[in-house]
Amino acid sequence: MSGVTFNRNRIKLKLKKLLGIRARLAMLAVLLVAPLMLERVRSLEDARVKQIAMASEEYANIAHHSAETQREVISSVETMLKSAAYIRASSGIGRSCEILRASLPANLPWIRSIMLVSKDGVVQCSTLNIQVGLNIGDREYFRKAQETRDFIFSDYLFGKTNNRPIMMAAYPVAAINPEEDSVAVAGINLDWLSKIMANLGGRPGISSVLIDSTGVVLAAPPDQAGTIGRPLDNVPLLSAITYKALSSNSDTGSISFAATSGSKRSISFARIPGTQSRLIVSIDEDTVTAAINGDIRIAYLQLAFVCLFVLLGALIGAEKLIIKPIEVMTSMAKRFGEGDASARVSRSRLPSEFMPLARAFNAMAAQLSQRERELVATNDRLTVMASIDMLSGLANRRGFQGRLDFEWMKAQQYASELSLLMIDVDHFKLYNDTYGHPEGDACLTRIGETLAGIAGDTMGFAGRYGGEEFCLLLPNTSAQKALEIGETVRATLQGLALPHITSSYGMVTVSVGIATTLPSDIQTPGDLIEAADAALYAAKHRGRNTVVEHGFAKLVDEAGIAMAG
Repeated sequence: MSGVTFNRNRIKLKLKKLLGIRARLAMLAVLLVAPLMLERVRSLEDARVKQIAMASEEYANIAHHSAETQREVISSVETMLKSAAYIRASSGIGRSCEILRASLPANLPWIRSIMLVSKDGVVQCSTLNIQVGLNIGDREYFRKAQETRDFIFSDYLFGKTNNRPIMMAAYPVAAINPEEDSVAVAGINLDWLSKIMANLGGRPGISSVLIDSTGVVLAAPPDQAGTIGRPLDNVPLLSAITYKALSSNSDTGSISFAATSGSKRSISFARIPGTQSRLIVSIDEDTVTAAINGDIRIAYLQLAFVCLFVLLGALIGAEKLIIKPIEVMTSMAKRFGEGDASARVSRSRLPSEFMPLARAFNAMAAQLSQRERELVATNDRLTVMASIDMLSGLANRRGFQGRLDFEWMKAQQYASELSLLMIDVDHFKLYNDTYGHPEGDACLTRIGETLAGIAGDTMGFAGRYGGEEFCLLLPNTSAQKALEIGETVRATLQGLALPHITSSYGMVTVSVGIATTLPSDIQTPGDLIEAADAALYAAKHRGRNTVVEHGFAKLVDEAGIAMAG
């Protein structure tokens, strides 16, 4: 038996050598030379069919890549919601709201907002203040998330706050902690889904849309933006596959049919993983092959010269069949090296000799892509941890600076006032010297908890600026209102009645400096911090346990920040 097997293997090796690339093209040249003129019509039509198939394959690959990119968007939304649910499950509502606002990544622009919603549908906190108190208990996706205790992605909706088109995603906190009944909810910006499909637009004869489970168009390339928000039944040519695409249990599918105009169309659809949405691509073969048909007419004139060059073409073709696959492999490796994690070698378009190399490259690319996603997720978690002060539970200086930059841009965009309170514990060094550093840490923890509660009540953002110095950022707050809140902070912290025998007041007190501005291009967030620090310095010099507003004399400099008199 071993001898038979050995001979069989030798025969296979000889056949592979005989049927190499050059041998195959030489055989093809011999077969084409004699019957070429008689079979030219059939050959050209076969070439047309092959080019149509190649065009369909190209657009199918583009659609697949777009669907994969949208899947990554959905995956990032699910990751953010699970992080928000974990924070809510492990923290109180006030503290979890502060952490949520401090940790929203700026590199996920498709997430419009993230909310924590009570079991009856009332928004308890949100990264957009306008959404707090909104009731979404009547939304189907919200109820379904509570019932299934799983990640849910909604269909096409209109936002309750601005009536703009939107999609929503929900993840129940109960999936992490069964004793918690709140739900983490995120709003998805549909504009970003259309941007992802931009590479499917601007192609004659190609129509592509993303639809939800009811057949409403969610996203489309820029040249088809008018279909967004319309039921697929109302979109010409695509309406013919509405029922098949929505009722199919398969993740992918395709059909071909003749339109009323007589043109032949082929349509493919693919489900976006994690949702009930489907990406649909329609190809008008007559439009797509218009250039091909012109090439066929020209080819009739060129056929007379083919026989003269066919043998030479066999040699050139051999080089192309060797060099071209290498160029494809090189191009994919270059794309992957430049950061395109979706770069893969299509093995169906390579000779068999390149299959092992293609399989090895694709396997390596898949493993590296997985590791990169894991590193990104780990980095996101570390970024959130790096923005929190573990002693006080508030945002640290880094987290505060990031939130200040965000609120500054938002206030500048909406022309609203922005106030900042700088809060310093009076005689804290003497407190540490008297009671010891453990008691000093306990004191700072109490102050942090109290400031978190005040920030929650005033829709502000509290942070520990450093040492015994805290800050409270108050968006859309006037100077008068900020002064009232500053007095509330001072009185509330004094009301804690923490003993401090080395202080003239006999208890722990704070000094508060306040600055208010209307942000403009000629200012920076650092100007607001400096103004609040100056006011805090003045409060210290007025005997401490007091509140001083920067700009007490109501003078205003060229930058628009109130200056001290």
